[in-house]
Amino acid sequence: QVQLVESGGGLVQAGNSRRLSCAASGRSIGMLAMGWFRQAPGKEREFVAAINWNGAATYYTDSVKGRFTASRDNAKNTLYLQMNSLKPEDTAVYHCAVHRGGSYYRLDSYNNWGQGTQVTVSS
Repeated sequence: QVQLVESGGGLVQAGNSRRLSCAASGRSIGMLAMGWFRQAPGKEREFVAAINWNGAATYYTDSVKGRFTASRDNAKNTLYLQMNSLKPEDTAVYHCAVHRGGSYYRLDSYNNWGQGTQVTVSS
């Protein structure tokens, strides 16, 4: 069983950058595709990004393309989300999760969710 812990969130001004980390424990995620989702207050959890097992393929929702980059360091058992040019609408709790199969873009394709890290972007 994989346990995931996100970190790196905080308060950031619009236009600035932030890097989130997702540290895995319990087993290696080296052969697992992973995803990032976010949930804003009063809204459903939505797909942000996904990355295949070796980082060779990444997928993004349209609103973050060109601004966010998912990466991973399998030797450290850690996933990252580099967020640049942040906007107030990026404010949300960000979660990482293990992709278990199916579409990368669907919430129900993931399990082993982390508790999330809050990102607040001020204008």
